[in-house]
This record gives sequence, structure tokens and C-alpha cells, in this order.
Amino acid sequence: MIQGMASQLRRLSPEPATDTTPREAYAAPRPAQSSSAGIRPWVSLCMIASLDGAIVVDGRSGPLGNATDREVLLSLREFADVVLVGAGTARGEGYGPPGKPGLRVGVVTNSGRVDLARPLFTSGAGFVIAPESADIDTTAVDVLRAGTDQVDLALALVRLASIVPDVRVVQAEGGPTLNAGLLAVDAVDELDLTISPRLVGGDSPRVVHGAPAVDARFELAHLLADAEGFVFGRWVRADRR
Repeated sequence: MIQGMASQLRRLSPEPATDTTPREAYAAPRPAQSSSAGIRPWVSLCMIASLDGAIVVDGRSGPLGNATDREVLLSLREFADVVLVGAGTARGEGYGPPGKPGLRVGVVTNSGRVDLARPLFTSGAGFVIAPESADIDTTAVDVLRAGTDQVDLALALVRLASIVPDVRVVQAEGGPTLNAGLLAVDAVDELDLTISPRLVGGDSPRVVHGAPAVDARFELAHLLADAEGFVFGRWVRADRR
């Protein structure tokens, strides 16, 4: 868990430079989008990486962050209706019920192997996104089916309203394989990336791991920094403002 108090945020771009708060900085329109599968919610990808591109230390992202990064994450969740996370990341990072009332957490799994006894699910906040082939106790948890043997993320995003009516904004929080799946179906509208001022080495994956080669162009919406040297960027697809 990140200890200490959040540092003051300074907006570096767009000019003029000024002090700001995470909620003020990240407030923005996030309209629904058209896809090959239908109309889907806006998808924001929220991640942290070291200076050398690592997204985990000893298998977890938490050690890379600080209190300001945590505040940014929680502020971004205030704008979201659903958090999307891979089953491995939910397990490794110890996901529990979110602090925001009514926020749902969709755990993506191809195998269906999730521990439904965890507080995330017993609280009613968590639900499972799985293919038709996955064996899941639907009496214990809400299940969104999309795809036959693997999750069809494009279809899952369109069908989210069956679990969360009027869903408008989805915040994806990794891991890198889930991020790759979203990129592969052209479903990353926004990237909120914290750069941690550390070099950590090792063989950590990148923010996106396993996606086909693409050239998805983004525009810088803002760049923030705190007193501890962390940098917070928000990039938006140029054609989706």
C-alpha cells in the first residue's frame, strides 16, 4: 500500500503552467464510441511504468507508485462506471471492493478460474467476463458471456450494459495481456500513464504485451508532475475527443 500524502500536482502542459488537482485535471468529455460490434462505452487505460518501461516490481505494480499516483487512480475511478481488469492482475494486486459506491469491477478470464469467495465478488461489486466455454457458477456471480472459447472484448464492451445499465466509461487497469486485447480491437480511447522516476531492470512486460503491430495515434491532452518526480500523462485518440 502506498504510504504518505499526495504531493501538489503541477500542470506542465497545456500552458500556462499551474497547480491543479487530479479531479480537475482529468475531468473531460468521454463520449460513447462506435465499433464493429456496436456502440460501446469510452475506454480509458490506466497504467504505471518505470523509466525503463517496467510495469511491475516483484510481480506487482504498487511498488512503482506513490500517494499522488494512488490519488490519480482513485480520481479516475470517480469518472468510471466499470473497472476492467484481467483475472491474473485482480488476483496478484489483491483487488477488493472499490471505494466508490456502485462502481462495478469486471474480471476478464478465458478459463473461468476465479476465486468467487474473494470479497470482490462476495460484495457484489465484482462480475466475470468470460467466453461461453468457461464453467462458472452463475448463481454466485454475475457473468457476462462474450466469445466462444476466448473472450471477445469488442462484443463484451457492447454487452456491458446488460450488467451495468447506462454504462458510459470503462477504466481498464491491466494487465498487459488485457491491454493488448483492447488495442487489438481498437478499443483504447485514452491512455492515462504515470511515469515512475525509477530504473528497475528485470524482465517486466510493457504496458501492452502480445498485441499485433498497430499504429494507433494519440494526442497529448495534459502532462502533470509532482514534487517527487512522478509524471502523469493523459493521451487521447486524435479522432475521439
